[in-house]
Amino acid sequence: MKTAAKKAAAKPADVEEQVQGFIDKFDEKNQALIRSVRKALRKRFATAHELVYDNYQFFVIGYSPTERPTDSVLSMTADANGVSIMFPYVGAKMPDPHKLLRGSGGSNRFVRMESAAKLAKPEVVDLIEAAVALRKPLPESGRGKTVIRAVAPKQRSRRK
Repeated sequence: MKTAAKKAAAKPADVEEQVQGFIDKFDEKNQALIRSVRKALRKRFATAHELVYDNYQFFVIGYSPTERPTDSVLSMTADANGVSIMFPYVGAKMPDPHKLLRGSGGSNRFVRMESAAKLAKPEVVDLIEAAVALRKPLPESGRGKTVIRAVAPKQRSRRK
């Protein structure tokens, strides 16, 4: 219960400092990629909440109209091998005429990000729009907050 109280009392500056600490665990190349992809996604999903997880295998930031992870439109995931955008819950249902989606699970699919510029490619924009259409609507105004949802005590190395 103390952890929940600490989360609720965390100031935005403290939360952002914690997120930057998670990103700092990666090598410089992946740090830059994570920051640039996050910046682009934050701009695109300004009204969404950022749900942050520093899990065992991946660092994840989900973009959701609510603070519920299951409402996320998409997530940015990162590990030592790079950065992806993931379409949880709807990836397998989405049209993919350009065959960009990777993965074979029952619901999730992802696209590897070599740079944040890939997010502006028409075929990736189409995927993002398809995901938005399949999920709960995002708020029309306001700014979503960043919420630290989970931090795993044991983690795989974030560097190669």
